Amino acid sequence: MPVPEVTLAAAESCGAKDLKNILPAACAVELIHTYSLIHDDLPCMDDDVLRRGRATVHVKYDEATALLVGDSLQSLAFHLLADARSALPADTRLAMVRILSNAAGSRGMAGGQAIDLASVGRALTEDQLRTMHRLKTGALLQGSVEMGAACGTGVSP
Repeated sequence: MPVPEVTLAAAESCGAKDLKNILPAACAVELIHTYSLIHDDLPCMDDDVLRRGRATVHVKYDEATALLVGDSLQSLAFHLLADARSALPADTRLAMVRILSNAAGSRGMAGGQAIDLASVGRALTEDQLRTMHRLKTGALLQGSVEMGAACGTGVSP
């Protein structure tokens, strides 16, 4: 299931009545996910030339453009969550900013990526591998659920 759909499903299961109010949160999660893929493909990370059968951003355009696109997507994600025009209460929006920043940051996706980069050419133990995946992939999935729950209940997990 794609990450934004996890946010919507969690919101709905926690009582959200109007899912259109949750769309900015779902979009914010997908923007963070997309930024992470663009950055992950860069030469300084995994140096991938294809993603889903298509040229990666740094290959199609250039490395600087890919970096700026990823940075802009990340910034836009937090803008969507903080937008005062939202129908969601300010404390819920603030909670979602906290949840998503934790999921994407050093104790989440970025931390998992750091472990991944540090382990190139080394064998990881099962615990190290689990930790890397819990941070790299699991943190964004967990954040998606928590953001949806916050939208549905109005309470920060």
